[in-house]
Amino acid sequence: MKPVIKGILFDLDGTLLDTAPDMALALNIQRELHDLAPLPYSEIRPYVSHGAVAMLRIGFGIGISDANFNAMREQYLHIYSENIAVKTDLFDGLGEFLKELERIGIKWGVVTNKPEFLTIPLLTALNLNKRSSTVISGDTIEPRKPNPAPLFAACKQAALIPSQCIYVGDAERDIAAGRAAGMRTVLAQWGYITPEDNTDCWEADITLEQPDELYSLLSH
Repeated sequence: MKPVIKGILFDLDGTLLDTAPDMALALNIQRELHDLAPLPYSEIRPYVSHGAVAMLRIGFGIGISDANFNAMREQYLHIYSENIAVKTDLFDGLGEFLKELERIGIKWGVVTNKPEFLTIPLLTALNLNKRSSTVISGDTIEPRKPNPAPLFAACKQAALIPSQCIYVGDAERDIAAGRAAGMRTVLAQWGYITPEDNTDCWEADITLEQPDELYSLLSH
């Protein structure tokens, strides 16, 4: 008997939205402020799913143990918040897919580790916030992914049962959280996969190469 799908939840960066152009833009603006040349987009893109920590590591070679990390993180996040929806958009085909979910009555939502002060303005700028059945940000509930707590919170908010949901993500923590929540998991290979990632070890239930393959979930 095929499982009944009532909801599809998405990670944000690298899964639902292609945020890399604006996160890379913010990093290069920050580098310019520190008299450094811009980095190639291709060097930044794979690490976007790992947020400001990864951006500062790529852009400045610093980590959370560095004395100036917090100040640099605040500066980066301020710059990014000022440029949050310059080039960011849904990945190709996802706009149509969301409309199809809405047409057939399958709820969709967002569960991200991105902080709320960035998540909500971004979704609002793209006219997605009011369409989503649930939005759980990185500081909505603790602990964050890979703990399943945010996914359980999303289900409660959207009146969904975890076993009737699919979680789509592009990072190991997404797959781990989805599995721990008892959801079917989908690895979004179109997202921000780093050269160091060994995705075969993540044990996603389904791996999809392109967003238009999401339609196959509706027939499973």
